[in-house]
Amino acid sequence: MKIKAAVLNRMGVTTPYEKSKPLSIEEVELDPPGHGEVLVKVAAAGLCHSDLSVIDGNRPRPTPMVLGHEASGVVQGLGPGVDDLSVGDHVVMVFVPSCGHCLPCSEGRPALCEPGAAANGAGTLLSGERRLHRNGGDVHHHLGVSAFAEFATVSRRSLIKIDRELPFDEAALFGCAVLTGVGAVINTARVSAGASVAVVGLGGVEFAFEMAGSVRAMDLAYRITRRGGTTVTAGLPPPNHTFALPQVNLVAEERTVKGSYIGTCVPNRDLPRYIELYRRGKLPVDRLMSGRLKLDEINVGFDRLQEGKAVRQVIVF
Repeated sequence: MKIKAAVLNRMGVTTPYEKSKPLSIEEVELDPPGHGEVLVKVAAAGLCHSDLSVIDGNRPRPTPMVLGHEASGVVQGLGPGVDDLSVGDHVVMVFVPSCGHCLPCSEGRPALCEPGAAANGAGTLLSGERRLHRNGGDVHHHLGVSAFAEFATVSRRSLIKIDRELPFDEAALFGCAVLTGVGAVINTARVSAGASVAVVGLGGVEFAFEMAGSVRAMDLAYRITRRGGTTVTAGLPPPNHTFALPQVNLVAEERTVKGSYIGTCVPNRDLPRYIELYRRGKLPVDRLMSGRLKLDEINVGFDRLQEGKAVRQVIVF
């Protein structure tokens, strides 16, 4: 089928993106779902710094690529072997598909799925296939999702079924922002009630969280963590950036430094739980929302994100 999508043809173009237009809105071909795959009509997709770090070249990915990894939508079609979803189901997309069989998955750590990581790095779905095409050539998938498009063919392992009552724009945020942030606190750091917490890179101590993807922010987070405390980083700096750790301090003060990817989440377990917390007024996800955009406003949206003028903007289809 022919769909409209935001395609990144090359990384590292100059800002402002409103003028250089790194993402071009194009018509591409989308294949129907293969074995274990699902066709989803995208309802809403959030603009995240992980998308921005591909656009600016800090996290290189193969191009051309349809970006977008934080999204919600409606199931439109099922490939062979998918029998636990139905057409019309509402779903949230998760940006690391979990095979369910590798060692990390078997240990209950699907965020570290080895085949999922390999597929994401190669720009394919979990099956190794590319279902996007343009002018006779393949277009790569972004983190198994490619949600800046009207429709997406994704692995069943990239989807979590949700209640239909949750608005799509809010539901989209659970796929990355909520899993990453809340998961880092609950799963990675295991923060207990009453603990003191500092967050570096999100605003604003027994726990300090670095969420900016900055070595300077990580250094600050480590230095403000108390003796015996835990420093958690969920930020993604450029691959060649390194953090120097004072080893004697690490030992003498019994510090802990931990990485957190997708909030150390088990999406099937955690995402419904976080939605329920939101409904009970315990998790104000709606306060992350900076605004809503149309697909053809996407470059302007990334300018706002790059300039620090927005937290989460959501493209609504």
